Amino acid sequence: MSASREAQAGVVQELTDELGADVVRTSDEQREAYRYDWARDPDAVLPLAVVLPRNVEQVQATMRWATRHGVFVIPRGAGSGLSGGASAQAGSIVLCLERMTAIEVDPATRTARAQAGALNASVKQAAAEHGLWYPPDPSSFQISTIGGNVATNAGGLCCVKYGVTVDYVLGLQVVLADGRLITLGGPRLKDVAGLPLIKLLVGSEGTLGIVTEVLCRLVPKLPEPATLVAIFETLTDAARAVVTTCATSRPSMVELIDNASINAVEDHRAMGLDRAAGAMLLIQSDAAGESRALELAAARAACEEASATEIFETDDPDEGAMFVEARRAVFPALERLGAYMLEDVGAPVPLLPELVGGVADIAAEHDLLIAVVAHAGDGNTHPVIVYDASNEDEKRRAATAFTQIMELALSLGGTITGEHGVGRLKQPLLSRQLGEDVMGLQHAIRKVWDPQGLLNPGAGY
Repeated sequence: MSASREAQAGVVQELTDELGADVVRTSDEQREAYRYDWARDPDAVLPLAVVLPRNVEQVQATMRWATRHGVFVIPRGAGSGLSGGASAQAGSIVLCLERMTAIEVDPATRTARAQAGALNASVKQAAAEHGLWYPPDPSSFQISTIGGNVATNAGGLCCVKYGVTVDYVLGLQVVLADGRLITLGGPRLKDVAGLPLIKLLVGSEGTLGIVTEVLCRLVPKLPEPATLVAIFETLTDAARAVVTTCATSRPSMVELIDNASINAVEDHRAMGLDRAAGAMLLIQSDAAGESRALELAAARAACEEASATEIFETDDPDEGAMFVEARRAVFPALERLGAYMLEDVGAPVPLLPELVGGVADIAAEHDLLIAVVAHAGDGNTHPVIVYDASNEDEKRRAATAFTQIMELALSLGGTITGEHGVGRLKQPLLSRQLGEDVMGLQHAIRKVWDPQGLLNPGAGY
């Protein structure tokens, strides 16, 4: 939207008159609070306003207004995104669905109908009350919304066995750029009528429409898992154990944590982790009976073959949960160390040792702290570049390393983003991964859904 400040204020006032000052927030303090997501994109600007709808009708009214005046709309959930997908742009409003949190579970169809602002943890809790489980399990499950999970096709700790968000979305309610409301899918396990638009929308990062409600597929609650923890002298040794484990068994969790991450967690909250460990591998099995024992035996053999220095097993759910909690604490712990750039690169599992080894080389080349945690069973790693933002040279080296890590992943036949989304921070390398022909197709699809280009400009593809 290009207009004078006075004209912009008048346009925003029109929306305020329609929806009320409780829904449309315009103070500097309120706009600053919604300027960017957890990635803290330095290029984010103050939006014209923040819109906090309470129902789908208010979302529709906002999009009709945006279309009428050509105003950019930045969709947002809890702001837990890590790739700059919710960074406010010049002439934009932020449309945040955090107030839309209703959840309704239908045990007969094993589904949960959740508004986009409902937290992943709240959906899990509602499902558990009926003996059911919602599997997608990002590290941020306690603070991230279902709408945000859909926007990035979030994965998490359990996806090595149970898949990612798109595998559990049976239906969507979506407000289009012009304010029309469409409903896709329903409580049906099989449905091939028409093009698979649900799969197109999941992972589209708010560029095709505003997802206001999600019909989630639930599964019966699983038994508590058994846990194996292995300690290694090097991250590469641990990665080699992952390759063998995943070739010989199907654990429900395979998480990798390096020395820097272990020590950051211990500094943040003492949990009794081995500070001297070069890497820690966390493997869980929720298989039943003899299959559980066989899975853990295969994991143990793989760890021993990869020169594990210590291996610990437990059937105690609380002990296992403690290690999982430590893994989830890594990002908040690293955040305390300084500014950071968080990667989300992945490679085929057999090439995981080359990927983590290459990241270590990049860290050494630029004299940077790059901590690494990984959903290792998927080959999805999260190198976290920690740097001093007040040091311009270090800041430059961090930016160079950020790009080189993505280039490394691509050189291994991998991806620049496994689950966090392209956002704005990774967009410059997207065409290198997809190629110009595929980029052209994606731009054409986006134009069909959003002819004026109002939805999340500069994000995604």
